[in-house]
Amino acid sequence: MRTFRSRTRTARIAGERRMLVAMAVDATGSGMYVPFSLVFFHHVTGLSFATVGLVLTVVGLAGLGALPLAGSAVDRYGARRVQLLLYGVRGAGFLLYPFAHSLPAFAAVALATAFGDRAFPAVQQSLLGEVAQGADRDRLQASSRALRNGGLGAGSLLASLVVGFAGDAGFTAAAWLNAASFALAALLMRGVRGERRAPVEDVAQPSAGYRQVFADRPFLGLTAVNFLNALGYSALSVLFPLYITTWLRGPQAITGIAFTLNTVMCAAGGVVVAARVRSRGARRTRSSALGSLLFAAAFAAQIVLGTFRPGSGVVLGGALLLIVALYTLGELVHSPSAGALSVAAAPEALRGRYLAAYQLSWSLSAAVAPSLFTALMAVDGRLPWVLLVGTSVMAAGVVVRLERVLPGGAVGVAFAGRVGAAAAVPVAAR
Repeated sequence: MRTFRSRTRTARIAGERRMLVAMAVDATGSGMYVPFSLVFFHHVTGLSFATVGLVLTVVGLAGLGALPLAGSAVDRYGARRVQLLLYGVRGAGFLLYPFAHSLPAFAAVALATAFGDRAFPAVQQSLLGEVAQGADRDRLQASSRALRNGGLGAGSLLASLVVGFAGDAGFTAAAWLNAASFALAALLMRGVRGERRAPVEDVAQPSAGYRQVFADRPFLGLTAVNFLNALGYSALSVLFPLYITTWLRGPQAITGIAFTLNTVMCAAGGVVVAARVRSRGARRTRSSALGSLLFAAAFAAQIVLGTFRPGSGVVLGGALLLIVALYTLGELVHSPSAGALSVAAAPEALRGRYLAAYQLSWSLSAAVAPSLFTALMAVDGRLPWVLLVGTSVMAAGVVVRLERVLPGGAVGVAFAGRVGAAAAVPVAAR
């Protein structure tokens, strides 16, 4: 039995290698502009920082309209076809950016690219649901997260080298290299075949469309939980740098070191931690809740640090890095389980629409976080962390309560054809 289970855990699904390589290529290309997007687009288009920032904000919000369209397209045509289309849209956008020197041209290209960028995560999640089942979903979630972090870091380093050697022309080269990465990823994904299954217990009706999604209270509860957790995910990029420089009065260099630590831990430990969680047989809801509680512990530690505010740079830097390590551990535990839970909780026939609705929680938190955090910081630097402790603890409690109403096959993880006791709950229990 032990040998059989070991083989099962290490077996790969069809096309997995090509898909993982495509994810790494995509992330590396994205890493060439994501870490310094304002500077990147300013140099590529020649427009002012203020104009670039305004356009990116407006088209980013408008791009949310792509999510329901992408969800419907996935349910009708399959995730792989829609993903290939989005690769084409995103690749064409970055190919055209260096020629978009006027405001209307930049806005048009940015809007098309924003549609592709906003819809892509939901479509990729749907694809993972088509190609993988049971514990394989959790494993691929962890692998994609690790590759995403590693690719972003590698792409950022590559862009720095290109710009360092080529000057401003390097930004144009980076844009075209990113377009090439989307083209290569699309070629790789053409060899991946998803299987669109329709289990007999799946009572979803494609004709119901988004009406059924918004009538599914357990899934909406799961989406609300993700919004609470997504605020915590925004903390590292939005709140952390501001908190260090204003409230703690620490050196800005700590921010870069913290980001590097987070990236390295996610890239190196993502698969290992997720495998350990799966080997313990933890329910996805429980491991997701554990990740939320680890987030809460890290945020509470920020409150303590912000209360004492040590004057020693060594003490301050060491404490901040320990907090970031704890935060990253929470991310490693939470992300694969929460992602796989959302995919498994979505009915097969409407998975695209369900995951498009779920993706809205990420997009809304990204839109809300900057203004929310800065408003609280203006009152007291510790208030944003107090809020995040509350949202993380609330998310942990709610997701555990949702166990009773979510599909058992989503809550439990199947190994080698066996499903945990929680998987005995029928889908109709919703």
